[in-house]
Amino acid sequence: MRRNYNDIINLEHHVSKKHPQMSLEARAAQFAPFAALTGFDEQIKEAERLANEIYDK
Repeated sequence: MRRNYNDIINLEHHVSKKHPQMSLEARAAQFAPFAALTGFDEQIKEAERLANEIYDK
């Protein structure tokens, strides 16, 4: 189904009267990566270190 947005394409951007506008930094933080498994990076680095220790001999 194809939709035509001509009825809304030129409308002004809505600005809330109740809520202050979010800063660009706060908006960007919503999309920042996060570690779902805390401590997992350290375990991977330790496994890599051990593997390198074995293969470097």
